Amino acid sequence: MSSVGVILSQIGTPLEPTAQSVRPYLRKFLSDRRIIDYSPWLWQPLLRGIILRTRPRKSAKLYREIWQKEGSPLLIHSLAQQSGLQSRLGAEFQVELALAYSEPSMEQAMTSLESAGITRIIIVPLFPQYSSTTSASVYDQACFAALGRRSISGPVSKRYIPALRFMDAYYREPGYISAMQSHLYCYLESMNATPDYYVLSFHGIPKRYIDTGDPYPQQCMETAKLLAEAMGWDSDRYEVTFQSRFGPEEWVGPATDQVLGQLAERGIKKPLIFSPGLVTDCLETLHELAIEGREQFADGGGDAQQFNAAPCLNDHAQWLDFLSQQVQKNALGWTD
Repeated sequence: MSSVGVILSQIGTPLEPTAQSVRPYLRKFLSDRRIIDYSPWLWQPLLRGIILRTRPRKSAKLYREIWQKEGSPLLIHSLAQQSGLQSRLGAEFQVELALAYSEPSMEQAMTSLESAGITRIIIVPLFPQYSSTTSASVYDQACFAALGRRSISGPVSKRYIPALRFMDAYYREPGYISAMQSHLYCYLESMNATPDYYVLSFHGIPKRYIDTGDPYPQQCMETAKLLAEAMGWDSDRYEVTFQSRFGPEEWVGPATDQVLGQLAERGIKKPLIFSPGLVTDCLETLHELAIEGREQFADGGGDAQQFNAAPCLNDHAQWLDFLSQQVQKNALGWTD
């Protein structure tokens, strides 16, 4: 019988590449005040009256371009990560997957572990760098799901609350850096020509979040520095950028799309883009970087055929080995 539960947590994905499926996913995602912290009195009318009327159709079209026969790429790769981690940890652990804004949900993962009689749970956010928009959202959901859906003054819905441990951000852990190094070496060996420049793209956040204490950009820069050192790149061979800007306010930069559009005029002919902040391929990597990124490079005068986008770690063996080791460290004292 498993004695420790492990919940791998990701953002989520629509179940189908349709506007009908994308709409509830976006509604839940964009209603989280960790993601959009505007007053609900101002934000919700805009979200429900404009954004959710137009954006689902546009997003569904993008999802259709990356959708796989088996379904959502993020879900496929996340399930492979769950399976790979379970096989490494063995019967003493039970590994569940929880998606923050879709299914399987955090509540479903907690219920599965509770049904198995597991009362000690390690939460593993699949976000190497901490941000209030990702890791903190996972912490919120895990605590809420563990306590049960009730108000302080409401009826008791759960008599026993599991013990929770949260895995720290691992943005500078040697095992994580080494896994990316190994992954990129394998990818580079499969290429016909060596890239002449590397773009390390991280998901962006509003600059205002940084000004109020979010450590995310500094952790991204530390990850990029350690990865570049491991790969042997000089400082003039790589650049850190931030993608996925949303809304009118200022975001942390430089913006990935703008940098890609200017590479050719800087004399860069064979760029490679990689996301060290996303460990699972999804819309942001498969479409925004690999498809739109190629178009942006070409629009700036580059040869689209010379543009390459490396996949995420996904179920890379060394990455899952590292994750297994981190889980076992967090479980010290909980296992025999």
